[in-house]
Amino acid sequence: MANETTSSSSSAPIPVDDEELQLIYGSESGWVEARTHCDHLGSLSSDLTHIPTPDTPCERCQHPNENWLCLSCKNVLCSRFVNKHMLEHYRQSNHCIALSYSDLSVWCFCCDAYLDAQVILPLRPVYETAYILKFGEAPPFRTIEFLHLGGGQAEGST
Repeated sequence: MANETTSSSSSAPIPVDDEELQLIYGSESGWVEARTHCDHLGSLSSDLTHIPTPDTPCERCQHPNENWLCLSCKNVLCSRFVNKHMLEHYRQSNHCIALSYSDLSVWCFCCDAYLDAQVILPLRPVYETAYILKFGEAPPFRTIEFLHLGGGQAEGST
């Protein structure tokens, strides 16, 4: 069944089918489940406790917002919603894991998915450091009981 929406430049309805609406609005719940495993963690920088501050502008265009930290080389570049410099960086360097300074989410371009920085232990130091730099206090990490993954262990744990 096709729905209709109107363009901001005219009042004529534009037909939109259900598949297009799914692409526009995502799943019904809007919930995105972050992955608890990633095969690309070997590309992480060996020192993710010394990182640029969250107010660092994009290194290429100096845009002050919507910037991401490359977790391989620690470059700060703007998002796909600004000038796509982090996406270009990934395509040129294959550095695939980045942290958003907007919401502190971690994205893997190779997996095409968000990663759970509280469950994936190698990501916890950079998440904690970024949180402290952004908010001035340590993050409220989830409890071990909450992190329990159905009998398995969190990635990177022993």
